[in-house]
Amino acid sequence: MRFGFSFMLGATLTGLVILGGLLAPWLAHFDPVLDADLMNAELPPDWTYWFGTDAQGRDVYSRILYGAQISLTVGIVSQLINTAIGVTLGMSGAYWGGWWDDLVNGLTNVMLAIPSLIFALAVMAVLGPGLISLLIALGLTNWSWTCRIARSSTLSLKSLGYVQAAQTLGYGDTRIMFTQILPNIMGPVLVMATLGMGSAVLSEAALSFLGLGIQPPFPSWGSMLTDARQLIQLAPWTAIFPGLAIFLAVLGFNLLGDGLRDILDPHMRARKS
Repeated sequence: MRFGFSFMLGATLTGLVILGGLLAPWLAHFDPVLDADLMNAELPPDWTYWFGTDAQGRDVYSRILYGAQISLTVGIVSQLINTAIGVTLGMSGAYWGGWWDDLVNGLTNVMLAIPSLIFALAVMAVLGPGLISLLIALGLTNWSWTCRIARSSTLSLKSLGYVQAAQTLGYGDTRIMFTQILPNIMGPVLVMATLGMGSAVLSEAALSFLGLGIQPPFPSWGSMLTDARQLIQLAPWTAIFPGLAIFLAVLGFNLLGDGLRDILDPHMRARKS
């Protein structure tokens, strides 16, 4: 199996973000919250503070590493929720059809008509700021595209011979969906989940930037950009490095998703061969 350039570059960038988050306690030079020293505030990058310091004298490099933990947590957990909702609704709607399929289609169309960030803002306004509220808001936001993919894939599979054979053997609907259909639609679902992680990282940064995500003093790339607004001319590194971290993380997930699509889709492989 050949791995394309997009997959390799995406896997490299994503791997660096994951390693940075997992190894943050060992790679960070300072505590991201407690090691604040106003005497060293707004210092430019040097051998001690690799990415400089912020207005409270905290090490920007250490805070970016710990911020990766939050971004990865939000991306993975929210996509697990999105994927579970989208796959369950799309697969069951296509398999059972009738009024349930109409209801799923109508709900999907409504969700697609609402900007995801606006919907997340509304949920956060009800639940309040914080990590749990953020996970719930983003977990309920972007399932509609996964639902569409799961539904279309199930429609093309449910009339195939092996599904009809399972029905003849007396398998229940739930067993058929989760043992016969689900394994065969996981390719496009996995691609959508990978692409969705990049979107979740970007949404978390946007919500934290607006003050509805991770609350200070805990490090979040979005909240770091909020703090850097007043320092953009005096200490531009406080905005450059968190923004670069967001850019590389989102780019990595997007390239990884594109690479997985090329690997898992036989039509794409045939087109490029």
